[in-house]
Parts: sequence; C-alpha cells; structure tokens
Amino acid sequence: MLSVIPNPPRATLPILGSSDLFPVRRIYCVGRNYRAHAREMGADERDPPFFFLKPADTLQVVPEGATVEHPYPPRTDNYHFEVELVAALGRGGRDIPVETAGQHVYGYAVGLDMTRRDRQDEAKRQARPWDLGKASDLSAPVSPLRPAGTIGHPRAGAITLSVDGAERQRGDLSEMIWSVPEQIALLSTYFELHPGDLIFTGTPSGVGPVLRGQTMTARVEGVGALSLLVV
Repeated sequence: MLSVIPNPPRATLPILGSSDLFPVRRIYCVGRNYRAHAREMGADERDPPFFFLKPADTLQVVPEGATVEHPYPPRTDNYHFEVELVAALGRGGRDIPVETAGQHVYGYAVGLDMTRRDRQDEAKRQARPWDLGKASDLSAPVSPLRPAGTIGHPRAGAITLSVDGAERQRGDLSEMIWSVPEQIALLSTYFELHPGDLIFTGTPSGVGPVLRGQTMTARVEGVGALSLLVV
C-alpha cells in the first residue's frame, strides 16, 4: 500500500564515534527544574515537576565543532534561549522504578529549548497551551549524542550558555530539583515511554532574549557543545 503523500523524514541524531543514527520519537521537556530558574520565573521550587512536548520535527541537529544558522521565528519579538542536558532513551516502559530508570538512557546531548517568550506569556495569561511559544520550527537544537556507555551518567558538571562570547547562563547539573532518573520514573506514570524519546531536563537561571546576528554557544561539561548563529 502506497502513501498518498510523500512520507515525512524521520528525525534522527548522529552518535559521536559511530556512523549509526538515533531515531527520535518524542521530545519531552521538564519545566523549572533548577532552583534558581524556578525563582527567576516566579515559581515555588518545591512544586512537583511538570512537562510539555515539542514535535520531533522541531529538532535541529548541530554537528560537533560546527556553527550552524538558526532562523529567528516569525510572530515574536522576544525569542529566548534555554540550555539543557538532553537524555535520549534506549529503552521504554510504564511505571519505571526510579532505582532502575537511569538504565533506560542510551546517551546524552546538549540541547536548547528555544522559546517565543511573548507567545508563551500570552498563553499563560489566557490559560492556553504553550505550543505557539515552545514549538516553533527548529526550536530544539541538539548536539550529537554521546553514549552513556562511553561517558556514564552525568550528575554534576557545568552547564552554560554564552551570547557573542558573554556568558548568560551558568549552573551545575547537580542543582537539578528532579534528577534524570526521577524525571523518567514520573514521566512513565503519564505515558508509555519508548526507545527514541528525548527528555530536555531543565535549564539554569539566566534565560533571556537573543537577536538576529548573534551567536549562541551552549556547553554541558563532559557531554559536548553546540553553536548557533541566529539569522
């Protein structure tokens, strides 16, 4: 049986040290998972975590060592960066115990949860979904994956973002309110997780706007880096 339209391409991530690709199924994101960022956004850091999704086709692959162009999206005047550790699942399941949840991670990458902040703030005021703020085209830039079998499971290390060489965000993975295994375990009570799912694990404080012509560089210690020129 033939498709009546061309099949859309499957989103994939390259894997460092391999010619194989990691197929991406869903992109989950956790909100306000660093204490300073929660306070920055006017939230109580003791609140339980919440999640939202980005479509898989918002993925923008940023090759190792390259600076790629990133389009400034339409219908916004306040486009924000949020640097995050990304966990890529190699195993899925429901009601995954937190004690074994880390074993479900295939590898890690550096990601940006790019956000039309004005559209997100508007949605918050009107009690509407965040899609227009969070799901613009190519709003999920991600570096190549590093397998956990190579780098382990990072629980501490600097996570930073600079704009034109000036540091704007700095935190440490150890400052997460909810650890990666805790996020996986909780998510699996809401959804059946599958191999190919990505989890953006939260951003430290310092989120802010970026302008056309500026270059963003994001790093997670022991995981990698990515660089984007906003056009």
